[in-house]
Amino acid sequence: MVNQDLKRFFIALLPPQAIQDEVTAIKQIFAHRYDSRAALKSPPHITLQPPFEWLIAELPTVSQALTQFASHQPPLTVKLSGFGAFPPRVVFVDVVVTPELQNLHQALLAHTEATLGLTDPRAKTRPFAPHMTVGFRDLSRSHFKAAWAEFRDQPFEHEFIVAQLTLLIHNGQRWTLCQEFPLLGG
Repeated sequence: MVNQDLKRFFIALLPPQAIQDEVTAIKQIFAHRYDSRAALKSPPHITLQPPFEWLIAELPTVSQALTQFASHQPPLTVKLSGFGAFPPRVVFVDVVVTPELQNLHQALLAHTEATLGLTDPRAKTRPFAPHMTVGFRDLSRSHFKAAWAEFRDQPFEHEFIVAQLTLLIHNGQRWTLCQEFPLLGG
């Protein structure tokens, strides 16, 4: 029996709405042209803390930990530059790894491990590779090749300030915004 009170969450940075709309339009190209719809199940985002399960009744504990963390982190500039891929299935908008973004990611993982007991074994063995997925794991190998040929050299340049962390929750069908946590001065 599935515990109905246990929900899936993740922590991310979301771009401003205009950039979300532009990235969502690219996701729709992947859905219609390349039969890859999975990326449409979440708003455009940069994952900082991968999905984890948490009791909904204990959500205030997560909120308190994230409020405490965010209140000590300055807003940061995020740069999007072109497209990248994790062959053979994933295409994404590439995010430039800056020291500020790297530090925020490492500090958040350390904080969530210390305060909430959340650990991500893959984060301990892989370098941080921030990205915004547009073509996801449901992208077939043949469609991946065609999509990557179309998008790998396309320009996509944006820069924006992120002033909050976002907690997303899975509602059983898609990821939706659960709560935002303003960064210091954000």
